[in-house]
Amino acid sequence: MTTIHLTHGEPAAAALRLALEADGRADRVIALLDDLTVGPLRDIDEAADPAAAQRAAFWQRIGGLPETLTADDCAALDALEADDAHVVIWHTNTAADQLTLRRICYRLRTAPQRLNEVRLLPGDLAGEAAVAHLQSRLPDAAPISVLRITRLALEWQEAKFANGETRRWRDNTFTSGTWADLDLLILDILSAARRPGLAPEAIASALPCAGAGAAVTEPVVLWRLRELAAAGELQLRDDMHAAPAAPEPTHRAAARPAAPRTAAPLTFSR
Repeated sequence: MTTIHLTHGEPAAAALRLALEADGRADRVIALLDDLTVGPLRDIDEAADPAAAQRAAFWQRIGGLPETLTADDCAALDALEADDAHVVIWHTNTAADQLTLRRICYRLRTAPQRLNEVRLLPGDLAGEAAVAHLQSRLPDAAPISVLRITRLALEWQEAKFANGETRRWRDNTFTSGTWADLDLLILDILSAARRPGLAPEAIASALPCAGAGAAVTEPVVLWRLRELAAAGELQLRDDMHAAPAAPEPTHRAAARPAAPRTAAPLTFSR
């Protein structure tokens, strides 16, 4: 029986294809590209995919990503359900990978015997050694127990029902957040910077260490920078580098309500 390998993101998929080739294997590798840590999720897996249209509109509003991003992932999962191949899910402990893992388990929950996984460390995908690391991990593919598949599928449903604007993964627990939470972190990073302006990619790299609880893609950061600039919270240069806006008058700052810094729990901690 054939084997299909699934990753979140094309870089991991590209390295895995080379690892399989080096091992003399012709297995298929599919990269799911939709970043499930942001944007609407509710009903995304329903037959008519009404939320897929909402997510497509969400990514269109952000810009900088393929318009078919969400539809391509939905089509890939539909085809996966119709297949009978063994599936190996390669995932790290990042929020996007963990959400992708749960979505796949939900979609294939009625065929648990097909599901396998390889749990990766962040270093397994780093640098030029990524292909060799992945090749060494090929024998580690192991079945996912029916009990765990059921639990992961339920956690995916919880994430969809919560339908937060953002999702974080911290202490083996998902929490939902808001764009205001993310905006506060961006402003904190800009305020702490020792340079007059930061590029979106620099802000995106700093967000996980600043407490974002998930990697944030550059198009999302750039969108939030535009929104903050429109609200007068920061200034954007022509090259899209961002800097904090001039201090507001005291009465204006006091009038703006502070965004909450806590997030509502989404799943059971383990």
